[in-house]
Amino acid sequence: MFRILFVTPEIPGNTGNAIRLAAITGAELHLVEPLGFDFGDAKLRRAGLDYHDLAVVTVHKTLEAAWEALAPQRVFAFTSDGEASYTDIAYRPGDVLMFGRESVGLPEEVKHDPHVTSRVRLPMLPTLRSLNLANSASIAVYEAWRQNGFSGAQT
Repeated sequence: MFRILFVTPEIPGNTGNAIRLAAITGAELHLVEPLGFDFGDAKLRRAGLDYHDLAVVTVHKTLEAAWEALAPQRVFAFTSDGEASYTDIAYRPGDVLMFGRESVGLPEEVKHDPHVTSRVRLPMLPTLRSLNLANSASIAVYEAWRQNGFSGAQT
């Protein structure tokens, strides 16, 4: 299935929602420290409802540790200045869908990391800055899953 990678997420509710997303879709959620919360945070627990035990969640000390563990063949960095639309990508199981912090997105050095296959954007009105992190991940995961026939889903 697909792998979601949040690089230094800050808001517990977004990560809680991503835990729920991972459980419901069969995706894996990978988090790179430092995190802006701890796993005992009530907002994280509330957003994830009772899906915490059903999701595959891995926390990595550094992005390099994440690369080592994931050994990705393809990484799509979601960023407002991406060169491809998220619908232009032909997603494959095992792809890493990478997102940055809520406040600033992905740092330039991460956007241009040699592991990154392509920088990808979600369309939005030009006067607005960004879309919520959990919403962005949901859009990307569901598009990737749709392209792969919603493999494993109950229909």
